[in-house]
Amino acid sequence: MQNGKQMALDFCKSGELGWRKYIKYFTPSWFTVTMGTGVVASLLNQFPYNARWLYWLSVVVFCLNIGLFALFIFVSILQFILFPRVWITIVERPNQAFFLSSIPVSLGTIVNMMVFVCAPAWGKWVVYLAWGLWMADAALSLLCALFLPFLLVIKRQEETPLSTITALQTFPVIGTVVASATAALVAGVLPDNEQALVTVLIGYVLWGVGVPSAIFILITYWQRLTIHKLPPRELIVSCFIPLGPLNMGAFAIMKLGNVAMRVFPLTETIHPLAGDLAYNFGVLLSLILWGFTLLWLFLAVATIYHCKHFPFNMGWWGFTFPIGTLALSSNTLAEEIPSRFFRVIGSVTSVCVFLLWILVVYATLRDLITGGQRLFKAPTRAVPNTDEGPDKFDDAEKIT
Repeated sequence: MQNGKQMALDFCKSGELGWRKYIKYFTPSWFTVTMGTGVVASLLNQFPYNARWLYWLSVVVFCLNIGLFALFIFVSILQFILFPRVWITIVERPNQAFFLSSIPVSLGTIVNMMVFVCAPAWGKWVVYLAWGLWMADAALSLLCALFLPFLLVIKRQEETPLSTITALQTFPVIGTVVASATAALVAGVLPDNEQALVTVLIGYVLWGVGVPSAIFILITYWQRLTIHKLPPRELIVSCFIPLGPLNMGAFAIMKLGNVAMRVFPLTETIHPLAGDLAYNFGVLLSLILWGFTLLWLFLAVATIYHCKHFPFNMGWWGFTFPIGTLALSSNTLAEEIPSRFFRVIGSVTSVCVFLLWILVVYATLRDLITGGQRLFKAPTRAVPNTDEGPDKFDDAEKIT
């Protein structure tokens, strides 16, 4: 509790104490919590060796994720009302603005679970609700993918050294990859074939925006690693981020091909054989992306082993989701090929992600109970009055 007391003293000195402190220093990086929780819910629901209790556990985690997402949206709105200059500060700091894309990603994980759980139980109206939410998710994801990289270009007042490039640069485009996967899942349950066709085609467009862009960014990141070696310890968990767009891209292209194989012949918009081609191409391309992932997975695990000790911060939530996407792609490959190898890999990875999620939840709750010293850090310089935005987001910067 000593850390919590010291935290309170620090905020007293800077004029910040009570619930307003948490509102003021809330950042978009908190939505990585709902990203990680959302992928855990999907993994529990789609576990290869399924059981009834896993289904209900996935429902519990799903409800928790909805509650957290609603809470974070409420806090963000409250922050905008009470401290409007905070949002100006976020926009002026690209490393913080990148985390805005975690909002549509989180929404995408919620829509996915609506398709898995709510649609079979409650019927057609949930399907169309999920379709409407997906439209909003796709629009937000595309906005982040197009606007946030441009923001990085125009907001830099000086040249950006290659040594400052991190895997976080892929965050703006991850949302479009997740939205493409959600498009496939929603299209698979839409009763109208024409609506399903439009959804699938948009899903392919979103995939085309996200996955190639992520690969180009990873090329730059690889150059940064080979020239400037590993990132600092505070940023070390960002090494897992490349797994996200690659594995979610593999998952999405398989699901899109699966729906295209059914929808294309029924609508007669595209040649009937195009559906089979899209499906087979999707499976082969997902194998290639899965293989490409092995390089980044080995690099990330070896980096963690090399560093051994690194501090807890919000970045720990940043690698829960990427590892979860590895499990999703492995489980889907096991289903489509089918393959016992991928089935075992997907199951083991799913269990590891769930245990990691429990560990990060415990560390997060422990820090919040002791005053939020690591997750809600006071600015390094005192902010003159409570209407001004935070002067410096130390911990948020570390997770980049």
